[in-house]
Order: sequence, then structure tokens, then C-alpha cells
Amino acid sequence: MMVLAAFARGWGDLLRPSILRLVALGIGLTILLFILLQAAIFWLIRLWLPGGFSLPWVGQIDFATIFSWGSLALFPVVGFLLMAPVAAGFSGLFAEHVAEAVEDLHYPHRRGTGLDFWDGLLESLAVVAAVLGVAILSLLLTPFLGPFAPLLFYGANGWLLGREFFQMAARRHLPEPQAQNLRRRHAGRVTLTGVLVAIGLTVPVLNIALPLLAAAAFTHLFHMISGPTGRDARYRHE
Repeated sequence: MMVLAAFARGWGDLLRPSILRLVALGIGLTILLFILLQAAIFWLIRLWLPGGFSLPWVGQIDFATIFSWGSLALFPVVGFLLMAPVAAGFSGLFAEHVAEAVEDLHYPHRRGTGLDFWDGLLESLAVVAAVLGVAILSLLLTPFLGPFAPLLFYGANGWLLGREFFQMAARRHLPEPQAQNLRRRHAGRVTLTGVLVAIGLTVPVLNIALPLLAAAAFTHLFHMISGPTGRDARYRHE
């Protein structure tokens, strides 16, 4: 199956030194951001929360002390809720380099043209917005959908992530209108690959590297579809 083949090849590429270095950098930046965020919350509480109370035999206890140290208990919760979009943002900045490395390794005669920095940044922000938007929508609708809420989460996330990552891969080779047409012609495969990415984004720790895996997998998927033997090879020559 083309989707599983693209994912398997992308996973293999993730372990190559040229791409593994980007994975390590994305993981490091994500963890650093969360540490800085937690430190900022800790010290802001200490600076701006006045008052306290007194206990017998214990003495004066400040609210700032209680809530600043208590905020550390929320670190895993904040990490679980924000890890996926933050990781998607950082990794999105490196997705272009991943696509380039994949094409150098597997498709040296069919290399694409890289997007400039601002286009890459906009693509990264689009991925973050997609992940956050669906997460918030799913959270709001969960009381009404009950057991069907995961279907909405994975289905909508799969469509959005598939759309963004496939466009990112296709725009290296095609003008945007042609890239969109190609995506629509293969909407099932693109969405199914996106669903696999969405499932991975809900797995702690693994979700840090998932956006880079997605960039590699969708690069392979694009070339499988539009390469010399693909059904839509004609798109490369329009």
C-alpha cells in the first residue's frame, strides 16, 4: 500500500545522520521552550501574587510560594496539551531541509526547488494553526459527540495535516494551483497519511519527531504519485 510504503521509507530516513541531526535539534528546541515557559510562570507567580496565611507551629506561608511550586505539577499537563503544536512549529521550520535531504538520497534526478524562508515560516504556522484548531474544536465538541469525538479529532486533523504537508512537498515541484489539483485527485491517500500523522502526534515523546517524519513521508508520497511511473507523472511536465 502506497501510504504505508511512504511512511516506512520516511521512518527509515529519520534515522539517517543528515535528518537525525534535525530531529535532535527540533527535540532540543521544544524541550528548551517548555523549560523556559515553566520558569517564566514560576517567577511571575512569585513576583506578582501577594498575600498569604499563617498556620500554628508553621508560621507565615506565602501564596506565591505555594502556587509557584504548585505550578510545577502542571508541567506534564501543559506539555501534553501543547507538545504537538509546539513540536509541529519547530519541526515545520526544518521540514524543507528534510524534504531536500530525502530527495538528495532517493530522487537525485528529481530534486525540487526549495521554498524561501518566509514561505517556509508561513507553512510552519499553518501546521501549528491546524493542530491547535482541531484540538480546541475537538475539546469543545467532546461533550456533544461522546465516543465519536476521537473520530472528529483524527479525521479533521488528518485532512488538515495531510493538506499542509502534501502542499509543502508538492510546491517544491509545482505551482500552487497544480499542487492543489494533484492533492485533490489523491485526497484519500493524502488524508489517510495525515491521519497516521495525527495518531502519532497524540503519543508523548514520539510526537516531537512526528512532523519531521511527516515531511519525509509526504515527500515520498508525492514522488510515488507524480514520479516517472506514477499515475500523475504528467503534472511534472505541465
